[in-house]
Amino acid sequence: MNKTRSKTYTMVLMAMFTAIIIIMAFTPLGLIQLPIIKATALHIPVIIGCIMLGPAAGAYFGALFGLTSLIKNTITPSALSFAFTPAIAVPGTGHGSFWSIVICFGPRILVGISPWLFYMAMNKAMPEMKSGVRAGILGASGVIGSLTNTFLVMGLIGALFTDAYATLQGIPATEVGAVIMGIIAANGIPEAIVAGAITPAVCMVLFKVLKTKGSY
Repeated sequence: MNKTRSKTYTMVLMAMFTAIIIIMAFTPLGLIQLPIIKATALHIPVIIGCIMLGPAAGAYFGALFGLTSLIKNTITPSALSFAFTPAIAVPGTGHGSFWSIVICFGPRILVGISPWLFYMAMNKAMPEMKSGVRAGILGASGVIGSLTNTFLVMGLIGALFTDAYATLQGIPATEVGAVIMGIIAANGIPEAIVAGAITPAVCMVLFKVLKTKGSY
């Protein structure tokens, strides 16, 4: 790929993934309201974007994911929105928390990096891999990105907002860990399966159309 085409390719994909994330964020496609938490599909374009364009672009897409989450949780709050925006008071207090910014952005930025790291490592280990193997690695990359989001978000909520989460759920603080693991199983595993299926399906098409094998 020549330099001019590479720049055009990067600009088009950056614009495309940015638009997809914004559209998904502010329609029912991206954040699905459940009784306690919003289940998300927004990690999928972040994962695909980082594989196609590399970790810097992936971190940008992840930050955009975080920003849309901050906005959504501020303007249309749910019971758990205090963990994603300082504009919503933490249960048991009269104010929001800075740690909501960490939860909102940190895991989402890493979603745009961890799949690329795995995909890059596998490409270096198997530079001549067959299409089926590549599809499997892309699927695993999608799962890794999705679980990065789920484990870090829910883990940080459990660690940083133990008492508030216990109050919200009406349970003792000692049971928060078990409830968090239940949510990870109920929401995180299906989200990971979906990401593991969509990531290779989309990436393999883009690889063929753009005559590339991703950014590594």
